[in-house]
Amino acid sequence: MKKLAMGLMGLAALVLLACGCGRGKPVLHLYTWADYIKPELVTRFETENGCRVVIDTFDSNEAMYAKIKAGAGGYDVIVPSSYMVKLMFDQGMLQPIQQNLVPNLVNIDPEYLRIAMDKKMDHSVPYMLTNTGFAYLKSKAGEVEPSWSVFNRTDLAGRMTMLNDMRETIGAALKSLGFSLNTRNERELAAARDVVIGWKKNLAKFENEQYKTGLASGEFILVHGYNGDILQVMEENEDIAFAVPQEGTSISCDDMVIPKSAKNVELAHAFMNFLHDPEIAAENTEYIYFLCPNSSSYRLLSDEIRDDPSIFLPPDVRAKSEMIEDLGEDNVKYTKVWDEIKAAE
Repeated sequence: MKKLAMGLMGLAALVLLACGCGRGKPVLHLYTWADYIKPELVTRFETENGCRVVIDTFDSNEAMYAKIKAGAGGYDVIVPSSYMVKLMFDQGMLQPIQQNLVPNLVNIDPEYLRIAMDKKMDHSVPYMLTNTGFAYLKSKAGEVEPSWSVFNRTDLAGRMTMLNDMRETIGAALKSLGFSLNTRNERELAAARDVVIGWKKNLAKFENEQYKTGLASGEFILVHGYNGDILQVMEENEDIAFAVPQEGTSISCDDMVIPKSAKNVELAHAFMNFLHDPEIAAENTEYIYFLCPNSSSYRLLSDEIRDDPSIFLPPDVRAKSEMIEDLGEDNVKYTKVWDEIKAAE
């Protein structure tokens, strides 16, 4: 009986020790887009840093912003697009980056920093570059011109989708008309509104998350989307092709930021530094098919990635493309146009 009691006491001690370790392990709370990091890299970071990573996801910058603005706290790293980062910074929602804790910032591509909004990386660290275009099923779409005018095709009515993102979709219409996707001109915005309303008649819906699986399954024939999302499903379906419109498109960078309410600030910096190790950056790019603007990682990429024009845009298309910017008080002009588009029959 005494041995049994001693054994039970020992077991209880082990359980308490294990629970204590669990409570003592730091947790990095990450708020980001879905399927936006190689899972094995998360596991590796946890192992190397003796921590856990908990990931929540959002499907638009606006939804993320509204949640944080409403008081949602507890996140240590958030990954918004650059234009939203600027808005959050201007409103005092972000902590400064302690660059001494992120020595791998030396690997950031200087070419990207020339067009970046936070060129000195004072309050953000670039994560991934994306661009938008459209993907289609070659066997069903027939001959496809690399132009935004593809959404005028009535023969594909009901089998196309566009992003449920006002800046991306209104921006596509603006580029189709030869305007800047950051215009503040109300006449140009009205013209873009009418273009999108015309496109809407041919759409199944505005869609941010299921468009890639819908394309792969054949539910949709042509979809507006992000290059990395499409390249992921192209790996599994040779019938899918991706085109970047000749009129130009949006180039977007999603940046890592630390919100004011973050509790594990040092761990947040360690996470940023980890993702900008050249080997890690290359491995992540190869997995999610978005380009990490880490010039030291480019030589480690496969020829398939380095030669892909949807990842490294051709110079003529890149020259016509733009970064989406925060427009301050003029953002309401886009919101008004988007509401009119959504309300249109």
